[in-house]
Formats: sequence, C-alpha cells, structure tokens
Amino acid sequence: MSPSSFAFIFAQATNAAASATGAPDTTTQQAPPAWTSFIYIPLFVAMIYFALLRPQMQAKKKQEETIKGAKTGDKIVTSSGIHGLITNVKDTTVIVKVADNVKLEIEKSHIEKITRPEADSEKTVTAKSS
Repeated sequence: MSPSSFAFIFAQATNAAASATGAPDTTTQQAPPAWTSFIYIPLFVAMIYFALLRPQMQAKKKQEETIKGAKTGDKIVTSSGIHGLITNVKDTTVIVKVADNVKLEIEKSHIEKITRPEADSEKTVTAKSS
C-alpha cells in the first residue's frame, strides 16, 4: 500500500465519520469570488511605485535641475568630496579649480552640492545622486 493511497483512505474515513456524526461538511464552503484576487495586483504595483520608484525619480529630477543651474563662479562639492570653484562650463563637464594652478574636468552628473558665492550660506542647492 503506497503512502498516497493510505492518505486517500484516511481522508475518506474521516469524511465519512464527520458526516455520520452530523458535523457540518467543510468541503462545501464557498470560495471568495475570483475577482477579489485581482485587487491585490494594482495595490502591489502602487505600493512599489510610491515606495521605490517615485522618490528615485524626484531625486534624479532635483539633481538634473542642480546640474542645469551650475555656472561659472559657483562653489561645488562633488559626490567624491572634492571642493572647488567652477571656472568653465561645457556640455557634459565642468572645469573646477581646486587649488592654485590645479584644475580638474569633472562630469556634471557628479556635482552633489552647489553654493553660490553671492548668496548666504543658507542658500545652498543640494542634489543626492542615486
């Protein structure tokens, strides 16, 4: 006798015993409608969007605005921690003066913080890179 046939015989015996004692038959319970399972899919997608995707898109948009606002004379801090003064702005890069006679060409996407010299220290533009 195989284990599956034993399980079948046991199930039949317990079902027969339950119906003989007058206990309600649990096999006739109605299942919830099929459409209720489809409610969870949009709910799950919305949770992923608002928890993960939207904050990343907002941070990226803020960083792009910061990069577009970069101009000659701004003090910057790069994502690697280099402090300097922008001396020239190109299409995708900026030339940053970090010390006397030391200039670096840095990708605009690596600018994390811009401080304008004419503004007070409270008016600092910040962008987090993701």
